[in-house]
Amino acid sequence: MKTVAILSGEGGGAVETTPKPNPLVPPSRQGKKMISGHFDKAVHRQLKMLAIERDTSIQDLLREALNALFERNNKPPIA
Repeated sequence: MKTVAILSGEGGGAVETTPKPNPLVPPSRQGKKMISGHFDKAVHRQLKMLAIERDTSIQDLLREALNALFERNNKPPIA
């Protein structure tokens, strides 16, 4: 949700927006965006099994994969 202030003056009004934290979103997710896709059930199962084998989460595996993709394409690993 955003707080909007309308400023009046010559030449029309200007709109300024200030982000307002959403109390329903945990602090660890503030400022973050969901990235998702639709894959076969077998892909989900294999990814889940790999996470279990490596004692990690699917999110951490996806972070690792995204960073590898970024590096292969000469982008900074920011995931």
